[in-house]
Amino acid sequence: MRKYRLLSFAAAGLAAVLSFSAHAEKKDNFSVCWTLYAGWMPWGHVSTSGIIDKWAKKYGINIDVVQLNDYVESINQYSVGQFDGCTMTNMDALTIPAAGGVDSTALIVGDYSNGNDGLLIKGEGKALADIKGMQVNLVELSVSHYFLARALETAGLSERDVTVVNTSDADIIAAYSTPSVQAAATWNPMLAEIKAQPGSTEVFDSSKIPGEILDMMVVNTQTLKDNPDFGKALVGAWFEILELMQSGTPEATEALTDMAKASGTDLAGFQAQLATTKLFYTPQETLDFVTSPALPETMTKVANFSFEHGILGEGARSADAIGMTFAGGVSTGDSANIKLRFDPSYIQMAVDGKL
Repeated sequence: MRKYRLLSFAAAGLAAVLSFSAHAEKKDNFSVCWTLYAGWMPWGHVSTSGIIDKWAKKYGINIDVVQLNDYVESINQYSVGQFDGCTMTNMDALTIPAAGGVDSTALIVGDYSNGNDGLLIKGEGKALADIKGMQVNLVELSVSHYFLARALETAGLSERDVTVVNTSDADIIAAYSTPSVQAAATWNPMLAEIKAQPGSTEVFDSSKIPGEILDMMVVNTQTLKDNPDFGKALVGAWFEILELMQSGTPEATEALTDMAKASGTDLAGFQAQLATTKLFYTPQETLDFVTSPALPETMTKVANFSFEHGILGEGARSADAIGMTFAGGVSTGDSANIKLRFDPSYIQMAVDGKL
């Protein structure tokens, strides 16, 4: 599952980041990390099945794919150079490594939440408009917070119309079962458990803001520039496992069952999570998404939210403080401070069969 907290680089940590970024060079050994979430479970099977080893060997390199238990800690470790790549959401890529000065590339936009995030109000037959004046429990300054803001916007409301109550993902299920909680925003698998409690209405879910909550494999830009084979191997392995998952073969069932077990559920439970996760199963589908003009628009919304909530880093004077680049030479934000790049070139290689 995705867990969140804000990251503030200590001086030594930031120095380590800048040093790592400045001295990236050609090398043979790489490591990437991932944490439990439906859209990232394929990375576990890529590792245990030997798929990543096959692709790394093709390019004469070694790639370790490491599972970590703490989502935010995984991003912290990536940000200070302990890993060459890490799974994270688009908002966290902007507000943690990019805001901390780490030039990062979204190598693979793997999926978007298509119902995995939801907003619930206690009571039968409730509507989104009924949330006005209520307290809403969620992980503050997280994707759930952004999700709430977007939900309110669709109803002509704003955060001023509700009171956000910061509640950790570990506590939100128990909190929701208490009489004092009126509404909550969270993601699967906690969402599924809360929805199973009687007497609630899901008034908004992430399928209503498609393409805005993205789950990605992010890599250090300088490392990728100096070692393009690293990017090719990751992309090749990723689409091989996705092709297997869609094949309908006994091997596919075995792979999906292994992913389900690793994520703490059974095959049916894991498939239910995949049903609300819009995985881009083919290179062409991925390319179409990352080259769409909707992506810069989405990231502008994310930057605006992040600036308004003070999580674009110290000294950020506007939502344009961090520059981002996209397909076709499109850029947003400060062109002198490009720190997040959506580079479709490796996905294009997969489409063209050139990996």
